Amino acid sequence: MHERLSVNSICFAGAGFRELGRYWQELGVHRVSVASPLLLEEGVAAAQEALRACNCQLETIAHPFLHGRHLDATENSWRDARETLERLIEDARMLGARSMYLLTGGHGTLTWEEAAEVFRAAVAPCVAKARQAGIPLMVENAPPLHADLHIAHTLRDAITLGEIADVGVCIEFFACWTEAGLRKSLERAVPRCHVVQICDYVYGDRSLPSRAVPGDGAIPVKRMIEWILAAGYRGVFDLELIGPRIDKEGRLNAVRRAAANVGEMLQSLGA
Repeated sequence: MHERLSVNSICFAGAGFRELGRYWQELGVHRVSVASPLLLEEGVAAAQEALRACNCQLETIAHPFLHGRHLDATENSWRDARETLERLIEDARMLGARSMYLLTGGHGTLTWEEAAEVFRAAVAPCVAKARQAGIPLMVENAPPLHADLHIAHTLRDAITLGEIADVGVCIEFFACWTEAGLRKSLERAVPRCHVVQICDYVYGDRSLPSRAVPGDGAIPVKRMIEWILAAGYRGVFDLELIGPRIDKEGRLNAVRRAAANVGEMLQSLGA
């Protein structure tokens, strides 16, 4: 597998660390990313064992800051979420994670700008703590059907939110590939970017999630990678595959084929 590829644990949704470790070994993956609910449930020791067994680097941790809840200006409403994030930053340090990206929580009755300011205030101490630990925090761009979990649904909004909260940006192909001015947005995002998430989409698919193996669909994956590399990006490309197409093919085979396709693209582009 190409050294700049990472495999997101969402590719094997529902698997625990022991099962993930077996998948990682079979794939020969060097870098992986995991979701925080699994880490909070099974603990650092289980994660360490899985990573050690396949000699993997933990690239990033995905964390829903206010899972299933909306941002609120009242500090009491997000104090527990801040404490959880502070704990996760310490866990990330112990695991050698290179970064962490966040979903903000929904904006409820707040305006976008009000919600962004609440998020900034809520995570400000965590941003400082993560910076001291050498673990950049990021926000991603997520599809609008995740409005109960997040407020940034275009790459431009994610960049704006990153600037407001003084955090980085995780570029998610699935949620930005149709945007106008995409190359300029990618170039603007790259200086703040530590992870790029890759998948594909086949025209006509209506389910959510409805992702496909890169190369099977309509997303101009290679062109977007080329633009990102030209903008100076030096980080990893994280495979995030989930949905009916992935399940039908078989998750392990889909990830293996995705790694081969994207690895070939990266190699041809000199990465």
